[in-house]
Amino acid sequence: PLPSAPRCEGTGQPVIQLREAHACYQSASHRFCYTNTRVPRWHDIWTRMQIRVNSSQVIRVTQVDSEEELRELEEFKVWNFLFSFLKEKLNYTSIDVDLYSNKTCLKVELLEAGTVYCVVLSRWFDPKLFLVFFLGLLLFFCGDVLSRSQLFYYSAGISIGLLASLLILIYMMSKAMPKKSPVYFLLVGGWSFSLYLLQLIFKNLREICKSYWQYLLGYLLLVGFVSFAVCYRYGPLENERSINLLSWTLQLLGLLLMYSGIQIRPIALALVVIAICAKNLDHPVQWAYAAYRRAQSARLGPSPPRLLTEEEYRIQGEVETRKALEELRSYCRSPDFSAWTAVSRIQSPKRFADFVGGASHLSPSEVSFHEQEYGLGGIFFEERLFEEEEEED
Repeated sequence: PLPSAPRCEGTGQPVIQLREAHACYQSASHRFCYTNTRVPRWHDIWTRMQIRVNSSQVIRVTQVDSEEELRELEEFKVWNFLFSFLKEKLNYTSIDVDLYSNKTCLKVELLEAGTVYCVVLSRWFDPKLFLVFFLGLLLFFCGDVLSRSQLFYYSAGISIGLLASLLILIYMMSKAMPKKSPVYFLLVGGWSFSLYLLQLIFKNLREICKSYWQYLLGYLLLVGFVSFAVCYRYGPLENERSINLLSWTLQLLGLLLMYSGIQIRPIALALVVIAICAKNLDHPVQWAYAAYRRAQSARLGPSPPRLLTEEEYRIQGEVETRKALEELRSYCRSPDFSAWTAVSRIQSPKRFADFVGGASHLSPSEVSFHEQEYGLGGIFFEERLFEEEEEED
C-alpha cells in the first residue's frame, strides 16, 4: 500500500493539471494533463520526462494528447469496451513525455474499490539514451567491419531468430485457433498485435525470468540452437554486394539510433550530418587538395622538370639498357624475325646466337676497355688531365 499523503491540487476539477516533481495521490478515477511551457535547451539532449503511475491495486491507464481526446474517449463507450482488451492492466505504469509536446493527458481507471494510486511527473538524465546514441555511433562507423565479421553474423542471426520466433508462435496460434473464435480476430490483427505482445513481454520480463526461468531458459536454448544451425547452414556472407547491403543497413540503423538517442531534434540532426561528413571526410579532402594543386599550377605556370643526379642517371641507364636488350632478344625469338637475313649481314653469327640465347652482349675485352675509359681509373686520369691544363693556362 502507498503511504498516506495529501491529495493534489485541483481534485474537484474535471482534469487535474500535473506539475514537475509534485506527487498527486488519488483514490478515484481521474483524468490528468500536463502542459509543457519549458523550451528544450542543448543540455537536455539526454533528458527524459516521464509520468509514473504507481498504485496499490491493478489499474488501467490510457494516454491521449489533449483534453478533447479525453472527452471523446468518454463518449465512445462501446469502442472503449472492445479496446480495453488490448490495454495493459498493471499497478505500475510509465508514460514517456516528448519534450516538444505541448500537452500530454491520461486517464486512470480503477478496477477495484479502495485502490490508492500516485501520479508524478519527473525529469532526469537518462543514461539509456546515451547508450542508444553510442550504439548508433558504433554501428555507423564500424558497419563496414561488422558486416564482414563472422562473430557479428552469428550473433545477429541468433538475436533475430529469438525475436522472430515470437512472431512465428503468434502465426501458429492463429492457424490453430477456430475460425469463429473471438481471439482469432485479435490474432489476425497482424503486426500491431504482435508488437503489442512483444511490448508486454519486455515490460514484464523481470517477472517472467523470476517465475518461469526454467521454461524461458529452455526456449532460449532451443531457439538459439535452431537459429545458429540455420546461420551455419547458409554460412557468412561472401558476395560483395550482399556485404555492401548489410553494411549500408547497419549504417542506416546507426543513424536512426543516433537520432532517436538525442532528445533535441536540431542537435540530433546536426550530429547525424557531422557523422556522415566525418565518415566520408577523405574524399572531400582529396578533392579539395587536387583542386588546390590545379589552381596553384595554373597560377604559377608549369614547374621546371627536376634534373637527375649522377647516381640516378647511372641507375636509369642500366635499367633501360637491360630492358631494351630483353626486348631485342624477344623480338629475335619471335616468328616475325628473319634469322637467315640477319645472319647473312652480321660479322659474328655465333656471338649473335649466344646473345639471343641469354649471353652478354659485350665481350670480356670490351668490358675491360670500358672500365679503363669510364671506370674509376679513367675518371681519375681525366681529373688529373684537366687540373694540369688549368695550371698551364
